[in-house]
Amino acid sequence: MEKEMEFKLAAKGVKPTAMRLLVMDVLSKQDAAISLSELESSFAKADRITLYRTLKTFETHNLIHRVDDGTGALKYALCIDGCECHLKDLHVHFHCTTCKRTYCLADNTIPFVTLPEKFITQEINMVIKGLCQKCSP
Repeated sequence: MEKEMEFKLAAKGVKPTAMRLLVMDVLSKQDAAISLSELESSFAKADRITLYRTLKTFETHNLIHRVDDGTGALKYALCIDGCECHLKDLHVHFHCTTCKRTYCLADNTIPFVTLPEKFITQEINMVIKGLCQKCSP
């Protein structure tokens, strides 16, 4: 598994340091997007700044994507293989209002929106809020 993570990092032009491999390992085991604080709690000793810089490096190199689910804390999730974080790769997210977890719904792409002349898209985010399967009655 470590060799696979090293290959993923190297394929995106990211040097596979020990911390980057550890962060990739934690992210690969998640079934929902996690915040910097949640990531930090996965380590006994970790420098918050180093973790933040690792996430920013991963985001810059399209290894992860950032999710603004409206909770005030940005969340991060691994990109699926082949994702380049272009508009065509963007997908819907689901935020559970009970357990506060945010899930990638990668099979549901964000619909194309035609903007008026001189409007330029810089970021798109679509979050559905409700109850996840674990929290629904």
